[in-house]
Amino acid sequence: MTALTPRQQDILDYLRRQSHEGFAPTLDTICADLGLRSRGSLHKHIQALVDAGLVVPMEGRHRGVHLTEAAEPEDDGLPLLGRIAAGRPIEAVTDDTRIQVPDALRGKGACYVLEVRGDSMADDGILDGDWVVIEHREHARNGEVVVALIDDGEATLKRIEQRPGRTLLHPANAAFTPQEYPPDRVRIQGVVVGQMRKY
Repeated sequence: MTALTPRQQDILDYLRRQSHEGFAPTLDTICADLGLRSRGSLHKHIQALVDAGLVVPMEGRHRGVHLTEAAEPEDDGLPLLGRIAAGRPIEAVTDDTRIQVPDALRGKGACYVLEVRGDSMADDGILDGDWVVIEHREHARNGEVVVALIDDGEATLKRIEQRPGRTLLHPANAAFTPQEYPPDRVRIQGVVVGQMRKY
């Protein structure tokens, strides 16, 4: 493969970041995001990446610029940020481990993985030892299963119900009772968007 110029490498790195986020930017978007004044100059750089087998030929289309499979960034998985109680609140533990997660189990935004401890969500099929994929969000719809941070200290996995003046965290196991807090004591850290299990 021909060596890339620094500008072509910049454009390739940008396209990889966008691809990782699920976007295929147009030439106009690339110009704006990278501060390039000349679309013609950008087109020459893109053509060089096409010639190098890194970008799919555009053939005069005004659609997004797509990377070839050879140029796609390697998926190094999602971070495993620790364990979370599905029984009683415990602190999530930071870890450097990464877990391979299929695209179909990921949310639209930034995601991470937590290992479930406990059985308070068993009736929803979330069992002790499962990995849950969490999309990082600070808001949730009633009924979603969330990572809730209580008093900025302990995290728990529960189904959320938000009412005026109170937040209820519902287990999915008759042996456990709902937890009720004033809204200012509960911060949503993310919403469950996927789940994996080892057999």
